[in-house]
Amino acid sequence: MTISTHVLDASLGIPGTGISVTLSRLEIAWLDVESGVTDADGRHRFLADAAPGTYCLTFGTGAYFAARAVQSFYPEVAVAFTIGDPAGGTPSGHYHVPLLLSPFAYSTYRGS
Repeated sequence: MTISTHVLDASLGIPGTGISVTLSRLEIAWLDVESGVTDADGRHRFLADAAPGTYCLTFGTGAYFAARAVQSFYPEVAVAFTIGDPAGGTPSGHYHVPLLLSPFAYSTYRGS
């Protein structure tokens, strides 16, 4: 299965470009799988093949706002989610995890 994300800066109505994002997998502790940076459209697709398990996307939101001289509340946003076993009836294929971001709030959901 594959994983991607899309960050939108809701305070400005533009893509969240240049935001660092790390994909981690929960084993006994969190293990980093892959890191990247959102592109000009606020998107990043991870290359790693994701097996069923618990994962976390950690976004460097504090640095993003600091680079724009904007005060913010969250130095990072961590979104944990579970990829189920396709044999157990869980949809397989691609997992898209968007992040809607502003200096003092965020929301996320499972996209398509």
